[in-house]
Formats: sequence, C-alpha cells, structure tokens
Amino acid sequence: MSLKNYDPYFPDQPVVDQYLQVWANLPSFRSKPAFVWVDDCSRGLSEGSRLTYEELNHSVQSIFSQLLISLQRRDTVVILCSPGLQLVEIMFGCQRAGLVAVPIVPPNPTFSNNDHHHFIRVLSQTRPNFAIANGSYIKSVREYIKSSQPENPIAHMLKNLKWISTDNLRLEKNVSSKRNLHSSYNGCKADEVYLIQYTSGATGIPKPVLVTTGSAAHNVRVARKSYDLHPNSVITSWLPQYHDCGLMFLLLTIVSGATCVLTSPFAFIKRPRLWLELISEYKATCTPVPSFTLPLVLKRGNVNEGTLPINLSTLKNLIIINEPIYGEAIEEFVEGFKQFGLNPSAISPSYGLAENCTFVSTSWKQGCTHTFPTYKKLLPSARLGTIETNIDEEPIEILIVHEDSHELAEDGTEGEIWVSSPSNASGYLGHPSLTQEVFKSRVKRPFSHKFFVRTGDRGVVIGTERFLFVTGRCSDIIRVGNGEEILPHYLETLAYDSCRRFLRGGCIAAFKVSRNTVAIVAEMQGSDRKDDVVLKRICVGIRGLVKKDEGIDVGLVALVKSGEVPKTTSGKIQRSVAKDRFLSGKMNVLMEMRFSDEQELGYEKSVGENESKEKIKVLESILSSL
Repeated sequence: MSLKNYDPYFPDQPVVDQYLQVWANLPSFRSKPAFVWVDDCSRGLSEGSRLTYEELNHSVQSIFSQLLISLQRRDTVVILCSPGLQLVEIMFGCQRAGLVAVPIVPPNPTFSNNDHHHFIRVLSQTRPNFAIANGSYIKSVREYIKSSQPENPIAHMLKNLKWISTDNLRLEKNVSSKRNLHSSYNGCKADEVYLIQYTSGATGIPKPVLVTTGSAAHNVRVARKSYDLHPNSVITSWLPQYHDCGLMFLLLTIVSGATCVLTSPFAFIKRPRLWLELISEYKATCTPVPSFTLPLVLKRGNVNEGTLPINLSTLKNLIIINEPIYGEAIEEFVEGFKQFGLNPSAISPSYGLAENCTFVSTSWKQGCTHTFPTYKKLLPSARLGTIETNIDEEPIEILIVHEDSHELAEDGTEGEIWVSSPSNASGYLGHPSLTQEVFKSRVKRPFSHKFFVRTGDRGVVIGTERFLFVTGRCSDIIRVGNGEEILPHYLETLAYDSCRRFLRGGCIAAFKVSRNTVAIVAEMQGSDRKDDVVLKRICVGIRGLVKKDEGIDVGLVALVKSGEVPKTTSGKIQRSVAKDRFLSGKMNVLMEMRFSDEQELGYEKSVGENESKEKIKVLESILSSL
C-alpha cells in the first residue's frame, strides 16, 4: 500500500508545533514514540529515554506554562543544553510560548577551553534576555562570574543574563492537557521569527539568520514530500540539533508523524559503527549524514566487529548533505555495504543552506532506480526538470545566474545558485545592507519581480532532466595565472588520493597565498611518522598528481598534525580560517615545501646525495604502496 505523506485527517498546519498537538490527540498516536535517545556504552546501544507524541505534547505544554511566568512573548532566549530529548522539548516549548530561540552548543562554563568565542558572538548580536541551562551549568557560570575581575568582559555579559534552570521547568509528561484543536493558537505566528540559527562559517564569520515559523513549516513540508516521509518512517540522526539539518529533522519528524532515533555526534565520531547499529536495531528508513560520513565509516566502521549485526535493508533514504558530493565516494560506500542489504536506490544526494531554513532540493526520486549522472566527478543535488508543482504548496524555485551581471545562465554554464521560495528566511540579524544584497536579489535578464536568495554556491544544470550539480562555493574559487578557475575541493581530493595511507581525508585545505602561489595544507594521520624524507616525498607526490590531473602548479605544500585544519560543526573545511592560521604561524607544521621547477629538481638531487641507497629503496617501497 502506498502511504500518503500528509496527515489524512487534518490539513497542513501553519506552524510545526501545531502538528504535534494534532498527532498527540489522535488515539493511534498517543503512545507512538516521537523521539528516542540512544547512548553508546561498553555493552553496545543503550536506550536512554523516549518520548511518545502525547508525552512530548504534555511536556511542551508544561514548559510553555513555566516559561511565561518569567518571560514575555517575543523575548529572546539562548538555549545552552547538551544534545538530547530535553533540548527537543525546550525548543518546542519556546515555539509554543512565542519566544525567539537561539540554540547553541554550550561552552565550557569555566571559559578556559577557548570554545566560547561563538557564545560571546551570540550574546553580542542577539542580545538575549534569558538563558536556559541545567542547574549545575548555571552554578558553574555563577562561580565564574563571582571569581572574575570586574573588568572581565565575558563576566559582564553573563551578569546581564537572567538564568532559567531546566530543573525548575518541571517537564511533566503525564499530566492531561486536553486542548481544543480548533481553538486559537497563542504560540509563534507564521510570520514571526521563532529561531535565530547561525550559518556554518565555512567561508566567513557565522551570520545570524532569522527564521519564521511559517518558513520553517513550509520547508519541512516540502522536504517531507520530497523524501516521501510518513508515519511509518523511522529516522536516525546523530547530527548536531542546534541548527540546519540536525534541527530540521526534529521538525520534519513531527510534520511527518514519524519516529526519530537520536544520538550524540560525539558518540558517532568516537565510534562510527554506532550509526550502522542504530539503522539496524531500529529498522531505520531515513538517515541524513554529511558527505564525509561515508568514507569515514568505510575506514573506521569496524563492520566485522561488535555483537550487533549490521542490516541496512530497511533504508529508503540515505540523505547525503554537504556539497560537493563525489560519485566515487558514494560508489565505494554502496559497494562496501551491498552485502549488508544497502539498496543503491536509497542514495539521496541533497542540497540546503541556513538562508532557506535548510532544505532546498534532492535528486532522489521515489521509484527511480537508475544511477545518477556525473559532472566533473560530482553527483547532482536536484532534478529541476521534474519538480512537481502542488496546488497546496508553492515550490522552491532554483536558478543558475551569472554572478556579475545577474542574468540567467544557460544550461551547461556554471554560475551562482539562486533560490526563491516561502522557505526563504527573513534576513540576517543586524545586517540590513547584507540582507538586501543576499535575500532581495532579482534576475535582470529576463527581468523578474520575484526575490531570490543568493546562496553563494556555484552550480550548473545539465541534461534533459535538468540535473543540478553544486560544484562549490563562489568565494572559494582559485584563479590561476593563465586565467583559468578551479574550485579548491578538486585539488584537495587529488592531494588525498596521492597518499591515502598517510593523509586524513576531508582534512585538507587548498587556497592561494599570493598572486601566483597555490598552497595545499594537509593533515597527517597521527604523528608517529616523522621521517623528513617520507614527508618530503608526500609533498612531492601531492604536487605531482595535482599537476598531472588538473595542470595546476602548486607552489607550496604543508603537512600538519591531525586536527590543525579548521572545520565547521558539519564537517566543512574553513579555508579562509585555515589560510589565516597557516600564514600567521598558528598551525603545527610537520613539513613545508615551496616549489619551483628548479627547487624540485634540486630537492630530488639532494636526496640522492644525502641518503643511503638502502634507505631510498625502503622509502620508495613504502610510498609505492600508498
């Protein structure tokens, strides 16, 4: 039986929280799990807690009532809770109370780990009236304030916050809260901002994006229909719950009437097999992951270890986010996990950004089993020729536009991706001119009155089905001396391919350090190999493969210790930050080589003069196996 992916009894709701009330009052959904939290322990998976739709609705109602004792509607509140179901409850409680929520990863309350810079940015820009955290966290913060000097700027900002302990919110899950579904809703209205979510910071300082409840509801409704999600769907996610895709799937679960199994991103990074076990144990049908997940799990998934057998046969949507998406990495993963029941038709390459709430498109299509086409080794993230219009839902429109002229680009020509839809956010908080530039753009030829969001992403549309390929970030483009342009991820991928045994995949940054010098900074696996000859040959190998495959002369290669190349919470390389850190000497460099034709020849000669033939043979044997 083909299930419709919308509520059969009630029309679409203007606010996601109202879906929760609908499901919680349906007899068949009251005891259905909405969210399940799973911990990783020495014995394997351990279910920490779960919330049925009825329990979640009751706790949200309780939080809503408690919050409005101290706060007023439209107050801004920063949420400093660790990943878990309590964070889910508080997010929905704030929406029902009509508050503006700013959820972020809580920094160390002693502010000694150098992880508080984003927190200070949030306090400065959003000017919250209140902060929500657990009691022990608040106690530590107050001790920090008490022990700080009067001129301490962090302590001064913290003093101005009114703290609300989660211990005092009394998350009542078993109290009756019968409500008339047809009564007026007093939470966030569709045109009101309910969330300030920050951009990833991949190409610059993270910016605060204003998201209304109406745009969020539209976004997850479109995503629900695009992925064919419904009450029988089971979602698993380890993504951070504070913004973008991790947050969207909380809303998407409620809109779909589905069940979502959650775990900590830290637990996944520590033991990648955990993700496979969650899919297997809970018979997941849908799971969103950043593109770096697949090679990581292939390498460190330890599929033949552990007591829980792996079974991926239930997956209908393996949603791949974080563009660009390389076809080879997907093929390797599918080939490696076909034996565990993975269906290649489950692969769902997708595209999204904070400025459009999150979801923009996917190239996955229900019932379609043929393989995706590729463009410069990349997979598509949309099928613009097959977007189905729906009389109940205004579609998301995607265009490729020339960056300078703002004229529509022809299919086959790369340009900037522009997006227009009711999912578009309202703008950036405190940045009116940038909001006008990014959120209020119009196509000049052919002229359109419609406003588009300039994504800053580069893309191209190919073929009769008009597949959209996201090729990289416009600001990351490297322009070489002969006038050619190349996106850095191509160079980074080649660098990794030159020496997979010693380099860390997804931890390599390419950028220009001068007018004519292209640099590549690559992390080494571990720090046990310190032989300069091996390191130099790795540098030469990186330069050689980039020259061979792309014709680009790399002028500088640096090998650094693990963890030195900065990335966002979703795994995107922060190339501008990497460049600044490298040039300012703030990276732990194991080897740095600057190249010209003469220098490279000189290096090869000096190795032959200074190293024994026996050692050279050993090193060449090692490198030939990379």
